[in-house]
Amino acid sequence: MRRKRPSGVTSYEWPAVFKYGPSSRAQFLHTNAQFRVLIGGHSDERGTREYNMALGERRAAATMQYLVALGIPRERIEIVSYGEEDPAARGESESSWAQNRRAELRAIEGRR
Repeated sequence: MRRKRPSGVTSYEWPAVFKYGPSSRAQFLHTNAQFRVLIGGHSDERGTREYNMALGERRAAATMQYLVALGIPRERIEIVSYGEEDPAARGESESSWAQNRRAELRAIEGRR
């Protein structure tokens, strides 16, 4: 089942210097304690809906574990799986599928 972003959440556009990879975003989160992060796990369209939702969940969880290893407290991280439901690229090519297999990190202002 698709989980929605928590209500009342204001997302934040990453400053340009922190747009590349989880480690640079961890640096941002270290210096900006007022932000949490929402990690959305995505998959390509191949496979069943259930498989892709589970894959998105594993992808988001792996990214969360990486951020925790970089020192971001688990309490500041939320994960959600979108499976194949929110593609970054349309099409049935390896290039499109590769773009759709991803974890997206969104900064959220405020504490839980």
